[in-house]
Amino acid sequence: MRAAITKSLTLTAVFLGLCAGSAHAQEMEVIVKVPFPFVVRGQTLPAGEYVLQPVDQDPAVMVIRGWHGNHESPAIVLTSPADGRDPAGDKPALTFTKVENQYRLSAIWESGTEGRTLSKS
Repeated sequence: MRAAITKSLTLTAVFLGLCAGSAHAQEMEVIVKVPFPFVVRGQTLPAGEYVLQPVDQDPAVMVIRGWHGNHESPAIVLTSPADGRDPAGDKPALTFTKVENQYRLSAIWESGTEGRTLSKS
């Protein structure tokens, strides 16, 4: 049996908009277009446009739902503060881990220093 090869891939997704209710990152809403299918907590989401935002302004719980004609069921994920810096500099970015032929969402970066990693579950 061949072991699964895992490598990290950083994608600076095409961000369609970025809105903030205030200067606090936990109130930020990000709208993004992901050009390939990806996995979130065992759920495969198709390529398309998505809104990522905290639930009840709690940065530890994020909801990912389809946007602009994408009617995919929402995915809710637990997150924790990310270590390090945004791989895309100061631009918002999503980080994916590629396992065989699947991309798994692993982190959400709002700015150069504000990022959240998805909890492993």
